[in-house]
Amino acid sequence: MEEVNLDIRQRVLMSTDITDFQRKVYLELLKVPRGATISYGELAHRIGCGSAQAVGQALKRNPFAPDVPCHRVIAHDGTIGGFDGQRTGEKIEKKRALLDAERC
Repeated sequence: MEEVNLDIRQRVLMSTDITDFQRKVYLELLKVPRGATISYGELAHRIGCGSAQAVGQALKRNPFAPDVPCHRVIAHDGTIGGFDGQRTGEKIEKKRALLDAERC
């Protein structure tokens, strides 16, 4: 794991401002490498949760973004999905830009 991830991992582990479920989502998401993506459903599966929507709600409330890279989570069909609680507009363009920058 990168040094930056260790720092953010500690912040997530020690936070009292998130639920245990959010903690599980964020810690698992930290395992997704820069330039890669994961679907909401796959992320849910990895933490033993049957609800991609619950994962989406946890990511919508991510207080550690972009250090916990919720922009790496996409819809199961490969489309961009949502970002920062939005499905269209400026927020989605920001998500696209973050993903594009990581892929370079």
